[in-house]
Amino acid sequence: MTPPKKKATGKKAATGKKTAAGKKAASAGKKTAAAKTAVAGKKAAGEKAAAGKKPSAGLPPAPFSPALDAADRERLLHGSHHDPHAVLGAHPVPGGVVFRALRPFARSVTVVAGELRAALHDDGDGFFSGLLPLTDVPAYRLLVAYEGTTLETEDAYRFLPTLGDLDLHLIGEGRHEQLWTVLGAHPTTHQGVPGTGFSVWAPNARGVRVAGSFNFWDGTGYPMRSLGSTGVWELFVPGLGEGELYKFDITRPDGSHTLRADPLARRTEVPPATSSIVHASRYAWGDEEWLARRERTPVHEAPFSVYEVHLPSWRPGLTYRQLADQLPAYVRDLGFTHVELMPVAEHPFGGSWGYQVTGFYAPTARLGTPDDFRHLVDALHRAGIGVLMDWVPAHFPRDDWALAEFDGRPLYEHEDPLRAAHPDWGTLEFDFGRREVRNFLVANAVYWCEEFHIDGLRVDAVASMLYLDYSREPGQWTPNEHGGRENLDAVAFLQEMNATVYRRCPGVVTVAEESTAWDGVTRATHDRGPSGFGGLGFGLKWNMGWMHDSLEYLSHEPVHRRYHHHEMTFSMVYAYSENYVLPISHDEVVHGKRSLVSKMPGDWWQQRAGLRAFLAFMWAHPGKQLLFMGQEFAQGAEWSEAHGPDWWLLDPAYPAEPDHRGVRDLVRDLNTVYRSAPALWQRDTDPSGFQWVVGDAAEDNVFAFLRLDAEGSPLLSVSNLSPVVRHDYRLGVPDDVPAWHEALNTDAERYGGSGVGRPDPVKPEPQGRHGRPASVRLTLPPLATVWLRPA
Repeated sequence: MTPPKKKATGKKAATGKKTAAGKKAASAGKKTAAAKTAVAGKKAAGEKAAAGKKPSAGLPPAPFSPALDAADRERLLHGSHHDPHAVLGAHPVPGGVVFRALRPFARSVTVVAGELRAALHDDGDGFFSGLLPLTDVPAYRLLVAYEGTTLETEDAYRFLPTLGDLDLHLIGEGRHEQLWTVLGAHPTTHQGVPGTGFSVWAPNARGVRVAGSFNFWDGTGYPMRSLGSTGVWELFVPGLGEGELYKFDITRPDGSHTLRADPLARRTEVPPATSSIVHASRYAWGDEEWLARRERTPVHEAPFSVYEVHLPSWRPGLTYRQLADQLPAYVRDLGFTHVELMPVAEHPFGGSWGYQVTGFYAPTARLGTPDDFRHLVDALHRAGIGVLMDWVPAHFPRDDWALAEFDGRPLYEHEDPLRAAHPDWGTLEFDFGRREVRNFLVANAVYWCEEFHIDGLRVDAVASMLYLDYSREPGQWTPNEHGGRENLDAVAFLQEMNATVYRRCPGVVTVAEESTAWDGVTRATHDRGPSGFGGLGFGLKWNMGWMHDSLEYLSHEPVHRRYHHHEMTFSMVYAYSENYVLPISHDEVVHGKRSLVSKMPGDWWQQRAGLRAFLAFMWAHPGKQLLFMGQEFAQGAEWSEAHGPDWWLLDPAYPAEPDHRGVRDLVRDLNTVYRSAPALWQRDTDPSGFQWVVGDAAEDNVFAFLRLDAEGSPLLSVSNLSPVVRHDYRLGVPDDVPAWHEALNTDAERYGGSGVGRPDPVKPEPQGRHGRPASVRLTLPPLATVWLRPA
């Protein structure tokens, strides 16, 4: 029996041929798949195919999934992705353009490109993705819906880096002299879009994100990208402008997180708040005439008398702009040529007086904005007053939101804990041997001079930088490669800083607070001395030896001063070894050291007389002068940063007001005569500008010397630091001056003195004295200094 034949339809089905109904279903299936692809957010089945890989022979290509893979998601969520721009934003892929966004807390994200509006699929954890059948990445924006609001914004991950290759090269070399123009936060227009570019150096970080007031301090949606091997991380945030608070959320090497203020922030919150603030200056300067004038004469050959000021306490409660209304007028009235501002850079603890800096590029917000500070500098310049600023590159505090272990490992500080820990102040020392750290500091010095028109930097604590064994016991320090105690890295840094500032900023002066006998502090960097080192390249150096010796002498009762006479004359042994400033600074009138007038022995009259005599001696001595606020009117109490100078002493209702006003009047007259007498400043660094008349009159407590200007015209300074009048005191003088007259007498009644003096000119007599062919007979007032000039 023959079995029945199979139906033809069975054969067709077995051979895979489709019926008309089957073709229709297949066609419908294709349309459905295309629709799923076109409507962003519908994921194709299967895993994502590796881009650019050919499918296995005989197999169709695996469908592409726009969603991020698990590894990228994990790295982004934990802030450890080094290249978020490679996976977020819009990217051409096989089959179209993939769009991905990380928007925590968003309800939906929609791509808007011209007429196109495509909703991205919610992949969870704030991730959204979709594949659009486009041939090129379009110009697009994102429509982000949150609960209760919808925002249309640019996508931060469609922008190229804001730093160029040259910037990155210079940063890598440690030679970017305008580092503040590329690192930090910069409101700008980038690729035609306004926003803010953020960048930070954090080479040890596993990832960096920007957190701030604009994202509720959750940096998850703002990961930055690493730019090659420079250690710089960057992100442009469109639509973000000035005034926003921000910090960097850094993922340390161990995976933990730390929230850090921007090391190059140009504006900060008012302490104790610690956030950085996006800032751009719009200040219009008016000091062009001042800047042009300061270049003409080196400070060594010009008048240079400095009034040192602690801005927060000079007039407590005043802002930068209010200070601009009062400080220039006060300083100009007293005749000082410059002010020196104790550290202005941001610092968390006011009791440090600014010497523990956390915001090296930001003027303290306690007194106003950076442009407010510019206004103060401008006002001083327009009043004819130069502005020096204390600069603190030696160390920084350990606050866990600032520079200490910035990216999880020692970065700005030395990696050796013994080298990093400052033994005196509980702070950390900079690693001067690391080129990026050196660049950070050198650029910072230039920054203050170029951006704020600062005329000089007084560099704090130079000695602590120069010596490896500074305040360290044996075993607590390691010698340098030559077996010495010199910090070769710090030497190289100071030389580079000085050379760079002098090259870039004509007319600016750098001043070293250096308390040892380091050779060549103010010698040119290319000029090697006996020690084998080139000079450090400073313009001036504080004469700490003169300050210590002279104050020690003055602390003794006059009857005992004969045994300490050398303390007032020894400074002339080394007076021309460096270019000196004679400092009576804040350090000498705090912490139990007493104010300047209170250091003087005797009753109140003798104390004031001794102060007046000393100030005139100081102004006549070779070197420039610096006097701390409050000492100009004989304040009796030590300085306190809490309430500042005792201005009430100058209230006419106060009975002793004339005593204090008299000292201030003397300071004004000292500066007036000083500025008009080139003999007192023109040859400060030239030994031929000084001649002793009598330097050994120990029994008399008398010091007399000549100062000579470039033309040889003299000024005679005579100090009688005993409380008795010395009649007919004969002093040798040049025989080519026909007569001398008193240019200044600190015993004048208007200063509070006894009025002993000689209003008429005094003529030399042919009787020789002190090795000179002629002499004058003077009446020396008690505890007084007299200046005489050719009549």
